[in-house]
Amino acid sequence: MRGMSALSSGERIHLVDQKRRQYALTLKAGETYQFSGQKIAHDALIGRPDGSIVTLSGGKKMVAIRPTFGDYVLKMPRGAQVLYPKDLAIIPMWADIYPGARVFEAGTGSGALTMALLRAVGPGGLVVTYEVREDFAQTALTNITRSMNPANLVTFRKNAYEGIDLLDDEVPFDRVVLDLPEPWQVVPHAAKALRSGGIYLSFVPTVPQVMKTVEALERETVFGLIETFETLLRTWSVQGRSVRPDHRMVAHSGFITVARKVEPGLLGSRAEREAALDDDSRDMPHAAEEERSR
Repeated sequence: MRGMSALSSGERIHLVDQKRRQYALTLKAGETYQFSGQKIAHDALIGRPDGSIVTLSGGKKMVAIRPTFGDYVLKMPRGAQVLYPKDLAIIPMWADIYPGARVFEAGTGSGALTMALLRAVGPGGLVVTYEVREDFAQTALTNITRSMNPANLVTFRKNAYEGIDLLDDEVPFDRVVLDLPEPWQVVPHAAKALRSGGIYLSFVPTVPQVMKTVEALERETVFGLIETFETLLRTWSVQGRSVRPDHRMVAHSGFITVARKVEPGLLGSRAEREAALDDDSRDMPHAAEEERSR
C-alpha cells in the first residue's frame, strides 16, 4: 500500500490546511468528511495521488497526504500518553534495534513505541509486548493495524513488574525496552531475560525515576556502560535572509537510560568506575616518568 501513489479505501490519511494543521481520517467509500461546516466525499479522495490538493464544499483547499510515521503518531487515538517523534526516532538507535532482533517491550500504551520497534526489527524480527490495561491494549492494536501488518508482534496482558517470561523456545531477548512509571522494578527481570551483550533501555519523565532506575541497574552487577540523557528538538524559521530559531521548541519530554548486559567486574557499579579512575590517576605519574626516560 505504501508503495502506491493513489490513495485507497481503508487508508488512514491526513488533510493539511494552509497553516499546516493536520486532520486525520480513514477513507471509506461512500462516506463524507465534515470540517467546519464544509464537507468532501471520501470518493473524491479515493484514487487521487498522494499529495493532491482537494477542495471542500465551501471552497477551502487542503492537501491530502499519507502521514509520515511521526505525524501518524501525533494524530492517532490514544489511551496512554504517546512518546514524541523525537524520542521515537532516537530510542531504536540507542537501543540498537536491528533487523531480525528479538525485542521485549513494556508497556504497550497507545502503540507508538511498539510500531517504532516493529519498523526497526523488520519482518525477520520479533517484538513481544506486555500491557496490563485491556483498554490501552485494544487502542494500541487498532493504531498498529491501521499503520502496518503486525505479523511479528506478540502481545500479552501481563505485568512486567512481576516478571518477563521467555517464549516457548526459551531464546533470551536481544533488547529490553521499557516505557513504564517504575522501570526499576523490571531491572532484575531484564537481567535474567536478556542475552549476554544485550541492551536495556527505559524512558521516564522525571529525575527521581532516573535515580531509582540507575540505582537498580547498578545493583544488578551484570549491567555496565550505563548512560542517561535527554533529547531536545528546536526548529528554525527560514524566510529569505531572516533566519532564526522558532520561539517554541519540543524541549524536555523524558530521560532515556541505556545499559549493556556484560560480564560483571569491570564496567558495572559507580564504585567500580571510581576505583578504576583512581587507579588511572595513580598510574599517570609513573606513565609520564617512563615517557620522559625514553
